[in-house]
Parts: sequence; structure tokens; C-alpha cells
Amino acid sequence: MAKIDLDSPELYINRELSWLEFNDRVLQEGLAEDLPLLERLKFLAIVSSNLDEFFMVRVAGLLQQQAAGARRRDPSGLNAEQQLEQIGRRIHRMVAEQGGGISRVLGLLRERGLDVMEAKEWTPAQRTFLREHFAGEVLPVLTPLAVQDLDPAPLLPGLQLLVAVALEAKGAEPPWRIVVVPQPAQWSRFLTVPSETGTKLARLEHVIAANLDLLFPGAAIQGTALFRITRDADVTIQDDDSEDLLHVVEEAVRARRRRAAVRLEIGAEADPRIARWLPNWLGVPPEGTYQIEGMLDATALMELANRRGFDALRVPDWPPQPPQDLAGADDLWAAIQDHDALLFHPYERFDPVIQLLELAAEDTGVLAIKQTLYRTSGDSPIIRALERAARNGKQVTVLVELKARFDEARNVGWARRLEDAGCHVIYGVAGLKTHAKALLIVRREGGRIRRYLHLSTGNYNDRTARLYSDIGLLTCQRDLAGDVAAFFNLLTGASEVTGWSGLTIAPTDLRRRFAELIDREIQVSTPDRPGLIMAKVNSLQDPKICQALYRASRGGVKVLLNVRGICCLRPGVKGVSEAIEVRSIVDRYLEHARIFYFQNGGNDEVYLSSADWMSRNLDRRLEILFPVRSAALQRRLAGILETCFADNVKARRLLADGTYERVKGKGPSVRAQEKFYLDAVEATRMAKTSTTRFKPLTRPVE
Repeated sequence: MAKIDLDSPELYINRELSWLEFNDRVLQEGLAEDLPLLERLKFLAIVSSNLDEFFMVRVAGLLQQQAAGARRRDPSGLNAEQQLEQIGRRIHRMVAEQGGGISRVLGLLRERGLDVMEAKEWTPAQRTFLREHFAGEVLPVLTPLAVQDLDPAPLLPGLQLLVAVALEAKGAEPPWRIVVVPQPAQWSRFLTVPSETGTKLARLEHVIAANLDLLFPGAAIQGTALFRITRDADVTIQDDDSEDLLHVVEEAVRARRRRAAVRLEIGAEADPRIARWLPNWLGVPPEGTYQIEGMLDATALMELANRRGFDALRVPDWPPQPPQDLAGADDLWAAIQDHDALLFHPYERFDPVIQLLELAAEDTGVLAIKQTLYRTSGDSPIIRALERAARNGKQVTVLVELKARFDEARNVGWARRLEDAGCHVIYGVAGLKTHAKALLIVRREGGRIRRYLHLSTGNYNDRTARLYSDIGLLTCQRDLAGDVAAFFNLLTGASEVTGWSGLTIAPTDLRRRFAELIDREIQVSTPDRPGLIMAKVNSLQDPKICQALYRASRGGVKVLLNVRGICCLRPGVKGVSEAIEVRSIVDRYLEHARIFYFQNGGNDEVYLSSADWMSRNLDRRLEILFPVRSAALQRRLAGILETCFADNVKARRLLADGTYERVKGKGPSVRAQEKFYLDAVEATRMAKTSTTRFKPLTRPVE
């Protein structure tokens, strides 16, 4: 076998450009003519919210590298400056394509009776109505900010629509002054206006712009510009020696509001003088300035897509089904004692997780509850159950990860609330993010102690459990329970790592374990029975994992990867990755589960994890990889993977040049998410049929 340099930049796709390819796949769903119109709007909105975070974190980090003069190149051979140049070109094309898609969808919605009007289309009666609404409801909450020649300048909010107004200033040079009016973030972007036919909506920014004379009475308005800024949010939280992490996190969140602008979006109808002045004033370079045709801040389209009514313009609802592994279970404790159970969300309900905690909170036999929380919902039943358990005298320990990006403020609030209820709260681990998803319940049953576990690929969030595709495991296996207990002792600082019976933990062992599993597959692979690795992850970026998979391909192992987002590995490279195939699925639910299958010469091993194949997950986070040992559950997980690779409706294949192509249908159409849901419905039907009891009639009494 010819020697290959597996460090060669030609074997790697740039992480940022790969992520942009993922966002393009989201965009393509928004452009798909076979999707209902309001579903297309959702995808078009997600494109914008994804880009917001990309600029706040990834672009901001590259700009920091560029400013520091860093010359470091990524595995694909690009330095920060080269990456920023390619990112800018790609996003400008993407934003233009998105704008065209939004225009087309809004035009089609108008034909269906949902009309987002332009200001020039308002009738005199509608204009009068909106002016009265502005004067009574909007004007009192507007705060004009003079920004010119002030040091320091007023702090403008990021990710919020802003109206720059040029007011005449006689005798000054230039003969105008700029005032910025932030649009109230708490207000709906769309105002319903009177109409005899259909639903007519006006955009709030148009209403403000049309009535500025009421905000600046007597002033001569020379021009306006609608704009939006995105600030650097790549704030590092230094927690290694902090005695008050809550305070450190709160300060970091506040610091984001004062960070530099990394992107400026300007409405295409902006006054040219203001449009030229804004980038210079904000210090945003030309490549970070985007002129937006049509609607600025398309994240607001999600509000429109979720508007009540118009159900014919949405996909049919798929109500989550009862978990098939708990079919007919009246006693959740007994069911978990009897057998391990998978929970496949959102096709199956998240309820058993909440129910387990609620039972534990009230059960007199429950002695302790320990749980990790990374992200949870706004009105969380998980939090309420933990509070109730603590007030009922249970020993409740909760690790609330305060460093979960963009959820820091919410998690600080949860931490304080849990502490007030009597829970012992851990604010994460110094120097690491705790990303593992684990729940441990200790229960006294007769004369013995039994420990119940829930381990998962996804967060303890009842809302995202209806939108994200994740898998959880309920079990009582003693060695796993002992490992999870030791894991929590590690988090609380009560013990050191001494080895694990069934779990593998990052950052201490996970990288080594994956390398061992991949290398073993190479060793047991034969020409008669080639090795097989199947994996489903959100992202694949780590160079060492890529190299291990390249070696597997060169060693005759078939490697099937279902990677939803970033994939830095190049499949199909001659002599390197010809046996590797990469698919990505973008559909109605966000693919979020991590599944790892190793054929192992016929002795299949299947694992689930909270970790992706990313350097951050392997080296800088606390993660758990846990085995699924039941043969029936292993077959089920292998079937999930095989269905993902059989998808010829929503799947796309990664090519060696880093682009994606739709998988062309061969034979019957297979749409993985639809099949998973129909399987769940069928399992529910079968469970009801199998539990049906018939009562025979007896001879009537004479």
C-alpha cells in the first residue's frame, strides 16, 4: 500500500466553508417548491439565525486572529485572512439567493390570502390606521439616540433593527446630523391592518419610517436607513481560578453588549449618504457590510410562519407517540427494572423522562437525584420536579452548566432558583464545559438500593425534544449506574478518575477509546468479511478522527457517515477514502443524535453519546459515551442508521470537492424522518392491538 501523508491539507475541508455548505442545505429547503409555503419560511428564517451565530462566534474569532497577526493555518491550509475572504464571497451569494427566495414565498403567500404589504401599497384608510397606532402605541416607547461626534457613542443593541435618520443641521458640515432609533425588540414585526379581503400585514419598520415626523416634529428629515449590527460574542469565560463563577458569567454576558461590530446589514432602500457613513462609524470593513434586498432580519419570518391559521400552508402535524420500549408499562420503575428502553425523540414522547423525575420527587423510597443540565426550556417541568424533590427532602444535586453559549443568563437564573429550593448546585467544572446528559435516581426498594439511569444524546428540554431528533436510554444496569455515580462524584470534586466499567468519559478517555474502536475494526476486517463502521454525528472536524477513518478506509473497512453539519473529511479520494461515504439529512426535525456502530467481526457494538467528533468535544468538554448492550436495541439503532443511509428524498451526498449533491432515488422513495414517524405510529397501533382483551359472554341466567 502506497504511503500517504494524512496531514496533507488537500485531504481536509475547511470547517467554516463546510458549515456554510450546511447552511446552504437549509436554504435549499427554503427554496424547495414541493414544501408548503410556511414551512419554507421557517427554513429561510433559520438560515438567518444560523448566520447570526456564525458571525458572532466563528467570524468574530477569525477577525481576532487576523487582528493579532496570527499566521496559523487550519488543517485545510487556510489562514484567517484567506478564510474570511472565502467566507465573505460565499455568504454574499447565499444572502442574495435567500433574498430572492423570501420575495418569491411572500408573493405566493399573497396569492393565498396572507399579504405582507409594502408601505407604498397602503390605502389612505390603512395609512391613517397605522399612523394612529404609531402615535398611541409605538411612539411612547421609542428612544432616539444622537450618535454623531459623541465620545463614547451610545451603545447600540446587536441583532435588533435600527433606523438611522439624517436630520437637517444648517451651518454644519456635513449639513445633517444622524440620530438612531432602535426598533422595540419586544414588539411584533407584523401589524394587522384593516382589510375587506384576506389578512393584510404591515411591517413595523415601515410604520416607524412613515411616521418619523411625529417623533421629530418640526425637523427636516433628509434621509433614513434601516440597519442591523452583529457584535462579536466570542467571549472567553475565565473560570480556572474563579471563586464566584456566577459573577464571572454575568459579567461575560454583559460584556457581549459592548463588543465590536463584526457585521453590518443595511436595507437596500437606505439613503446612500447614511449607507456610506455607517460602516466607517461602526468600524466594519467592506467585506463585513451586506446590503439586503427586501426584508432585513429574516429571523422574524419565524413569527410569520407560526402565525395562527393557514394550516393548509404547513406540513401535517406528527404528534409524538408513546415509546415502543415502554408499551403497556403502567409502572415505570418496574418497566426499567425489566428491560432497557430507548426513547427516540421527537417521534416518541419525552414524557417518560419528566414522569420519572416527577415520580422520584414524590416517591418516599427515593433518596437522591443527580442530574446535569446544559440547556432546558423556559418554563421547565424538569426544573419544577427537581425543586419539588428538594422540598420533599430528597438529596438533589444538579450540575448547571453556566458556560452553555447564549444560554448563560438563563442558566444562571435556573441555578439560583434550584439553590433557593434546597438543591445542591454545581456551576460546571473549571476549565471544561459539561456537555454530558445524565440523570441518576437512587431508590430504596425493600432491603436494597437500586439506581435508575437516563443517559441521552440531547438536552433535558421538553420543547426542543419536539424539534430535535435525539435518543435516550433508560436502564438499571449496575456497572453503568456505578459509573454514573462516580461521574457525579467527579463533578462534585469528591473523587478522582480511577477507571470506568462501561462508560467512556471525555476529556480523559474518549479520544483514545474511539481510536481503539476504529483500529480494532481495521484489525478484524478481512476480504471475506470487510469491517463496517457506521456513525451518525452532528459534526466531524477533528483531524485525528479523520485520519483514523482514512486508515480504516485504506484497510478495507466500509465507513458510512451520516453527518448533519460540518464535515472536514473528504470522502472518495483515490487511495485514501474510497470506502467512505458521507450523507447529510436536512428535514423537518434537526438531526441531533450521535450513534456509533462497529461490526467487530460479527460481535456488534453500538454506542450513543453526547459528543460529536469535534476536538472541543474530545478535549475540552465533559462528555459520555455509553454502550447499548441489548441485542434488540442494537438492532433498532443499526436500523436507524441504515434508514438514514437509505434516504433518497432529503439526503445529500458529500463529494470530494466539498460540495453536496442530492441522492438520486433508486427504487421506492425513502424519507428517513417520515419512516421513523410511521414506524412509531405502527408500533403504537400494534401495542394497542396486543393489549386488547375480549370478555366472553356467558349463558344468561334464566
